[in-house]
Amino acid sequence: MTEQEVAPAPQPAAATSSSGLVLAGVTVVWMGAMLWSARATITGRADVEMEVTSTAYALPGAISAALVAGSTVALAVLALLGRRRDFGVSTRFAIATGSGLVIGVLGALVIVTINTEGWLYAVMGGTVAAAATIGGALAGFRIPRVVHAIGWASVAVFLVGLVLNLFQGPLLDAISSDEARSRADASQWLTYGQGFLSGLAAGLVTYFVLRRARRRTAGLDVPWPLYSLAGAGAGLLLVIAEILTRTAGNRVLDLAGKVSELELVVQQMLGGARLNSALIVLFVGAVSATIAVGRTIAPAEASEEAPAAT
Repeated sequence: MTEQEVAPAPQPAAATSSSGLVLAGVTVVWMGAMLWSARATITGRADVEMEVTSTAYALPGAISAALVAGSTVALAVLALLGRRRDFGVSTRFAIATGSGLVIGVLGALVIVTINTEGWLYAVMGGTVAAAATIGGALAGFRIPRVVHAIGWASVAVFLVGLVLNLFQGPLLDAISSDEARSRADASQWLTYGQGFLSGLAAGLVTYFVLRRARRRTAGLDVPWPLYSLAGAGAGLLLVIAEILTRTAGNRVLDLAGKVSELELVVQQMLGGARLNSALIVLFVGAVSATIAVGRTIAPAEASEEAPAAT
């Protein structure tokens, strides 16, 4: 026997009505801050070329925030509506996807209204709306505890990145010389270190969130492989965000790359760094969550010794 009692099918109502609303509020504020920051940066540029490059730089962060906000808002809506009845699969996905779409459209308006006649902002706004809609659809799966844990883990990853970026300059100065090659190598190692710390934070946060949900439901728990999925979830969302950036938002990146040869190289380097970091977060998050839950599983009781064969 193991220490944890596994719930045969986690119910939507168990997900987290009150804390789910808090998480939805946090992620909506995060998304709004990213979009308004992007708008302020873009509109503060003096020429068109700088507007284009600023849009390209802001796109990945806005997509990541929209993905998470779409999923958490959809989960909160499902938890509220599911108090009175249990939805079928189709209805559940329709509500979740629709909730993500609403959040995405509201977010897209922040960007599109910069210039309603230009296709650049329409592409970025449409990509943000698509990201939030996809995030909402992900909340339609009947694993609300896991989606909820992934939401908090994504917030933790964002905070780790925010803190490390604040100290990026002093850290680079401390571990590199003034040579360009040395600073490039140091920057790469900082990216790896940030990915590792973010993945570790994601894995531990998902573990604590799922264990807290277990205590609130009299010991009912999700199967242990879902701890690994939850730990990997923040990294998986980052991978999805990068895919959306390179597909739906590709025209924005292409236009930024045409500004100069240097800008093209920078965009390629940033894209590779984001993907590598996302994969590190995914794997480290999955491993750390698995190790954390593995330490709590008691070994099976020794079975009685079988009678000797005659």
